[in-house]
Amino acid sequence: MAKKSLSTETLKNFVRKEASRFLDRENITSVGIGYKIKDGKPTKELSVQFTVDRKVAPEDIQSIGSVEIPKSFTIDGVEVPTDVIQRSYDLSAKEVKPETVSKRKMAIDPIVPGVSIGHTSISAGTLGCVVYDASNGATLILSNWHVLHGGNGEIGDAIVQPGSYDDNRVDRNIVGKLVRSHLGVAGDCAIASIDNRKLAPEIFDLNTIVSRIGEAELGDRVVKSGRTTDVTYGIVQRIHVTARINYEVGPRDIGGFEIGPDPEHPALNEEISMPGDSGSVWMFVDGDEITDMMLGLHFAGEVGDQPEHALACYAESVFKKLNISPTKTLEILREQAAGIGYAENFLGASIPKPKAATDEVEDDLLEVGGVQAIDYMHFSLAMSRSRRFARWVAWNVDGGSLQRLNRSGIKFKKDPRLPNDAQVGDEIYRNNPLDRGHIARRADLLWGPLSEARKANTDSFFFTNITPQHEAFNQSSASGIWGALEDAIFADVDVENLRIAVMGGPIFSESDPVYRGIQLPQQFWKTIYFRETGNAAIEVKGYVLTQADLLDRLEILQLPEFSVYEVPLSTIGQMTGLSLPPGSRAGRETAAIAKQEKIRRISSVKEILG
Repeated sequence: MAKKSLSTETLKNFVRKEASRFLDRENITSVGIGYKIKDGKPTKELSVQFTVDRKVAPEDIQSIGSVEIPKSFTIDGVEVPTDVIQRSYDLSAKEVKPETVSKRKMAIDPIVPGVSIGHTSISAGTLGCVVYDASNGATLILSNWHVLHGGNGEIGDAIVQPGSYDDNRVDRNIVGKLVRSHLGVAGDCAIASIDNRKLAPEIFDLNTIVSRIGEAELGDRVVKSGRTTDVTYGIVQRIHVTARINYEVGPRDIGGFEIGPDPEHPALNEEISMPGDSGSVWMFVDGDEITDMMLGLHFAGEVGDQPEHALACYAESVFKKLNISPTKTLEILREQAAGIGYAENFLGASIPKPKAATDEVEDDLLEVGGVQAIDYMHFSLAMSRSRRFARWVAWNVDGGSLQRLNRSGIKFKKDPRLPNDAQVGDEIYRNNPLDRGHIARRADLLWGPLSEARKANTDSFFFTNITPQHEAFNQSSASGIWGALEDAIFADVDVENLRIAVMGGPIFSESDPVYRGIQLPQQFWKTIYFRETGNAAIEVKGYVLTQADLLDRLEILQLPEFSVYEVPLSTIGQMTGLSLPPGSRAGRETAAIAKQEKIRRISSVKEILG
């Protein structure tokens, strides 16, 4: 029988749960996951690794106020060995020592990541990278809590470049203000505004910018650009580490990963972390190429003559905690007025976006820049991590200002704001009959001023809004019915201001067929919200396109023909794991919606509103 193995996620959860129990003891400095060390070299055996200020004999452990570390832990029925390494950590911005002045330590214009920066009361740290507020699109700079905030700082305090140690003329060096900060397991991190100086995003001497974030894995090669040690390379050697660090405000447990030296790229003076480097970002190195993917935010290094090591907070935790994005994905201040994203109050009353109704769906939703909803011109969507298609798309249709635009020359493309492997692209459509099917119809989105309609036309071709259409669907009568749902609303109902809101997406099932390693959805859902002229209430219609016989049961039956059904929202919610906004209770609802039990098969366009 093969030996059961544990996922790193399981090990991470164990460390997060148990770390504080051991870190409360003297001498123990961190707990993490790494390859067990034997004879001074790492093996391929995963272990729960402990670091200690100094190793002592078992009989002396009690005398130093500590506790003996077990030889192994049993986690989910699997015995995982422990490992003990002598190592201590200290912050990399506590105190900097006199050294030769470089450009990194001077006031520069424009300011770039990798240079000296800090709160006016802190000596100096490093500006990590340029980021954007996920709520309003504001441009910000990222560094550590102990660089931009510190024990005496407050939100709104002035931030200077360079740090006060490198140039004490703080009044002339102010760049902006402290906006948000955090010190805890999620990270040692803070962001500040840029109000008085110009800013460029390219990291000093790395010739790259941060445009995406990733999660560090054992063995990953990384590089940073710091105020003190300049460009230094490293290798990730422990992950999901919880380390206890002494700050001005007392000891704090900080989560992250550990980096050791890269033998192929030795650092100057063999130092990959020195005071003043705090706040620099560790970028992923793919082969010999420095990528645009940030893995971590540097905050601490080894103490004294111990082997060279560094600690970094996980980029994803930092970005989520501070509510920031690596790219200006929304440009909210400018584009909201121009119709970016799904508008919840489009019909004069709130029709919110779908929400996850189960923990399984919630955990499966992809977050981009700390948010799940990804905005485009006139529509928004949320992606499934596991299936790599949209779980839902929500869009607005202004029938009174629809434009006719040509699609010629517009190519299907992946959204660069998302990880490339988080979305299905042309790899599934080549050399086969599969069609690229829009979830939010292109024609629905082409409204408003010409500039908006043109952007919506282009945005509709992102693969995030596309799912494979079966050849059998295009050849069936259901194709015409499904495509006419929105048009039928306008044709048969006096819709107030010719405005409707629409939501839709695929219905995922474990029995969906696999093609080229990707499961193809065989069912789709759509809800249409509208207000009849003279009626204050908002009505809603729900539909499912499926090969399942919904009149018998909800399980997928491999039927030869697609069918369209009008169904209650509760049925769609049951099939998708989503919570969908209801229509107004005072409105005239159809029998299928009001009774929450009737399912009606639609055989022709004329029956849609029958």
